[in-house]
Amino acid sequence: MSPFTPKPTITGETVVLRPLVATDAQDLWDDVNDDEARRLTGTHADFTRDQIDRWCATRIDQDDRLDLAVVDRSDGAWLGEVVIHDWDPDNRSCGFRIALRSAARGRGVGTEATKLVVDHVLSDPEVNRVSLEVFDFNERARHVYRKVGFVEEGTLREALWWGDEPHDAIVMSILRREWRSG
Repeated sequence: MSPFTPKPTITGETVVLRPLVATDAQDLWDDVNDDEARRLTGTHADFTRDQIDRWCATRIDQDDRLDLAVVDRSDGAWLGEVVIHDWDPDNRSCGFRIALRSAARGRGVGTEATKLVVDHVLSDPEVNRVSLEVFDFNERARHVYRKVGFVEEGTLREALWWGDEPHDAIVMSILRREWRSG
């Protein structure tokens, strides 16, 4: 059995992480068309509404990844998404990414959502390592990841071209033994 099934609902103090479902398509559509979200995630691709509809409708069936909506605990409003992906069972590792809508940034939502999903994933004995990439201009995200326990491992030099400028991607990870000691 995959460590990413069944799909959990994880409740924090201010947010709930719940499985991404078909009815989340409008919110995700709005987010993939937000210029700042695209820059922070390095997203150059354009998506059709049909692609987003199909994507949201099929996330619940994926056993090699975990796509969770981040919603406000008080009213259920969409705040963004967290994703565990690139599951490598042989090496007990996976990737992590988060994308928050503009109204959720700078409020502690990212810190809480990141901590909740990392705690969930690393509590599974099948997972030893969670890694991510963050762009050099996103110091706020780097701060959050360090706060949660991620360690910088290296730099992918000029991995992103945004506008007319190259940007480095910083590789970070957290290991089970670091998570347990934190």
